[in-house]
Amino acid sequence: MIARYTRPAMGKIWSEENKYVCWLEVELATSEALAEHGDVPAEAAAALRAHAAVDVERLNEIEREVKHDVIAFTTTVAEKMAAAGKPEASRWFHYGMTSNDVVDTAQALQVKQSAALLLEGVDKLLDSLKRRAHEFKMTVQMGRTHGIHAEPYTFGLKLALWFDELRRNRKRLADAAEDMRAGKISGAVGIFGHIGPEAEAAICGKLGLKPANIASQVISRDSHAALINALALVAATCEKIALEVRHLQRTEVREAEEPFAPGQKGSSAMPHKRNPVTSEQICGLARVVRSNVQAAHENIALWHERDISHSSVERVILADSCILADYLLAKTFWLVDGMRVNPERMLRNLNLTQGLIFSGQILLDLAAAGMLREQAYELVQGHAMRSWETESNFREAIENDADVRKHLTLEQLAESFSLERQLTNVEKIFERVFAA
Repeated sequence: MIARYTRPAMGKIWSEENKYVCWLEVELATSEALAEHGDVPAEAAAALRAHAAVDVERLNEIEREVKHDVIAFTTTVAEKMAAAGKPEASRWFHYGMTSNDVVDTAQALQVKQSAALLLEGVDKLLDSLKRRAHEFKMTVQMGRTHGIHAEPYTFGLKLALWFDELRRNRKRLADAAEDMRAGKISGAVGIFGHIGPEAEAAICGKLGLKPANIASQVISRDSHAALINALALVAATCEKIALEVRHLQRTEVREAEEPFAPGQKGSSAMPHKRNPVTSEQICGLARVVRSNVQAAHENIALWHERDISHSSVERVILADSCILADYLLAKTFWLVDGMRVNPERMLRNLNLTQGLIFSGQILLDLAAAGMLREQAYELVQGHAMRSWETESNFREAIENDADVRKHLTLEQLAESFSLERQLTNVEKIFERVFAA
């Protein structure tokens, strides 16, 4: 991922340097566990722990010649051991292992590191959504369906809905990360031909991982696909939030807007512009994360016990998806936490259609008062359409209709046009969402 969208901590996890640090840690844990099992000399394992190191520049130089990154890695370590005066110890480095024992297990370490940052980012956004949901719990806003005024809503409910969705995404992400917290040291084709299951369990334990129940030469890629799916869903929720802000920031609406920093410029040509550029960026980058889902699914099917068609893909999609999800969570937190909200404009927009949004309640109240539903619908819709076309006062038309007044008094109609009545159950919805 380009530096523009890479936050330092997550970028470090997916750096070449950290990848090889994780490879080395897998190798050293293997040597130590095998030494404990009596398969590797204890002094060799100790020497490897003391002196083994990776020179990335030298590794890349060797790889250009041998065309194999793991061989370049083991060769580099052997050179370091020779330079430290411990060449014999390198005989026990990568002992009984195959390349994917190192690569898949180390990759699990990187995902584990990434998941900790991502879940921290999710929790931070959840806290902000919860705080702002309660801040605007009873802030009346126009609810819209198909982009058209529907019935009264509150801005707090909108935030609570995002909170609830993100909380489900957190569970999906945590579950997917836990499934990927698995290593394999079962050798070529996964048959434990050289290192036994007991040693594998000990190695994984040293690394804070669990052993895969079964693997071929590679760990099955359904877990990797599930992780990318979970990240795509997190990104989709970030996009959902950002898209709503983009709509609410439109000049004709102006109910909410993203922060606009002092000194920020909106347009090179139009000094008045305050464009929702970060919200648009979030929407755009979420597409990139989603696009990686297909590639992750296609990585599941491999030839027999192993091919490497998945390998080149994962070098891109795992790092990019984690880096972008981390970036999107940070930007969405910034958006939510600093979002400017305009309750006065919300109320003004709600009253724009002069009572039209209460047509549903009038329909129900007329039916409850004895009018046939079909007759009530035709009557209310007739007034609604005339009010819409002529921009006239719907409430006045209803209150002056003789057929309506046969069934409902002015006092009852006042209740039909009551905002408080519409919002009666907001508190109960909040209790459902935030009870835990």
